[in-house]
Amino acid sequence: GNQFCILQSDDPVEDRAAHVGSQPVLEGHAISEGLALEDLTVYVPHGSNLDGIGRFYEYVLGAPTVSELTEEDSISVAMGERQTLTFQYHPDGEEEGEDVVHTEFSYDEEEEKDVDGDAVFLPVYPSNHGPHISLYVTNLSKAYEKAEELGVLYVNPRFTRKAYTKEQALDQCMFRIIDIYDPLDGGKEVIVSLEHEVRSAKKLDGTKYKSCPLLDV
Repeated sequence: GNQFCILQSDDPVEDRAAHVGSQPVLEGHAISEGLALEDLTVYVPHGSNLDGIGRFYEYVLGAPTVSELTEEDSISVAMGERQTLTFQYHPDGEEEGEDVVHTEFSYDEEEEKDVDGDAVFLPVYPSNHGPHISLYVTNLSKAYEKAEELGVLYVNPRFTRKAYTKEQALDQCMFRIIDIYDPLDGGKEVIVSLEHEVRSAKKLDGTKYKSCPLLDV
């Protein structure tokens, strides 16, 4: 299974001062004091196309590479204010990093949906039981179109909210992707698979989506 390591911030006081939002809570519950998540580092096999990862995030999500944080064995992508997503070669060396996997797939039965009395079989995707990351974008429609163009859209049957079309994605304020490859690679070789739940900060009517933690959108 996947292992997670949480490192304490060098300056938690500064993190608290940079308050940009908090996760919405249930009525009657108090908001816990949290710290900013400044970076999430995901390990990839040695030799992975790091520049290709950077191009993928900029092309699909409009997230640029942070050059001053990028090194020979890693690449960092800006995911928001004071927040980055880093892909790094496995620190334990090439042999240990050969089997870096962030997905755990299982296949369920084909999903059937009734439309006007007719059975419509939807595209079949494997259920992913591995970790996934959630992120917010300001233009969900554009991000969906870019992901669809690259052929990286994904639906996880485990979850109730599913977006098989752009209209469903806009209505539910989310869609998923899982395979990352270099947009310049005509062979579409997958560099790393990591499930993303791409969310919209706003609903179709312009109001903030209920689970969006940001104070200002």
